[in-house]
Amino acid sequence: MKSIAILTSGGDAPGMNAAIRSITRTALANNIKVYGIERGFSGLVYEEYVELERHSVSNIIQRGGTILKSSRCDEWRTPAGRQKGARFLEKLGVAGLIGIGGDGTFKGLYHFSEEYDIPVIGIPGTIDNDIYGTDMTIGYDTAVNIGVDAIDKIRDTADSHDRLFLIEVMGRNSGFIALNVGIGGGAEEIIIPEQEANVDDIAERLFEGRKKGKTSSIIVVAEGDDEGKSYSIANKLKRLSGMEYRVVILGHIQRGGSPTAFDRYLGSFLGSEAVFGLINGHSHEMVGLVKNKVKFSKFSEVWNKKKNIDQRLLRLNYYLS
Repeated sequence: MKSIAILTSGGDAPGMNAAIRSITRTALANNIKVYGIERGFSGLVYEEYVELERHSVSNIIQRGGTILKSSRCDEWRTPAGRQKGARFLEKLGVAGLIGIGGDGTFKGLYHFSEEYDIPVIGIPGTIDNDIYGTDMTIGYDTAVNIGVDAIDKIRDTADSHDRLFLIEVMGRNSGFIALNVGIGGGAEEIIIPEQEANVDDIAERLFEGRKKGKTSSIIVVAEGDDEGKSYSIANKLKRLSGMEYRVVILGHIQRGGSPTAFDRYLGSFLGSEAVFGLINGHSHEMVGLVKNKVKFSKFSEVWNKKKNIDQRLLRLNYYLS
């Protein structure tokens, strides 16, 4: 293997730069040339790239986002678009491709690797932590820490004004961020897609807490698919409990900022293992970390299987709320 290419696709996640740095330096140490594909799959279609050297990835491990940029690419979803990408990689002489992203990225890599004889490895980079085949995804730890920090700040205002705050966190259709942020931030209630929320019961608990002298509460809500979900819940709670409320939507703030030490480590570790995976003949697979051990999972398995919430955390939340 003389040369490889790297791309980042989908939503950016803190720690992606650590992975890019690790892939580049591990490959160069093994006499493998490295090309960085810019703007994800769009870069493959429109031939946007940069050759990466050791100095190219200096001083990036502490930076959020991705130096290679990311974007959505509708053309990549078509056979014609993927054919352009294959021809471009052939022109560069690339013998292996590493993609960093979430399930959408892996679907794109899967179709590409099924159609063309180019070894492909995926690295899980998404704050949602909803990828099967790894205990943690790059960016998740940072997103959780940002959420907990936000709760700590908002609680001061909630206590000062005797108010109910609903804090909406990202996570698409999974409650990993919400559950861990809620537990870590001491939230009174956590609403996640994996568990049906009974707003009447929540209102009753808030009312009972108020009778016991509790004048403010924090509720963490996973965003889900319903736009305006948190406002709808807050309005109903106000009608039922009589408490004033405010809604705070953290949104993309959870993707930004410097990655935590763990996300820097995880990006660095998985980046290096992805290179060795290509060297050792792995393809059509994602590299993950399960019980602190490296695990390669087939792309089809990764996006066909659902990663489940730890039931122990749901039980813990019940005890703590």
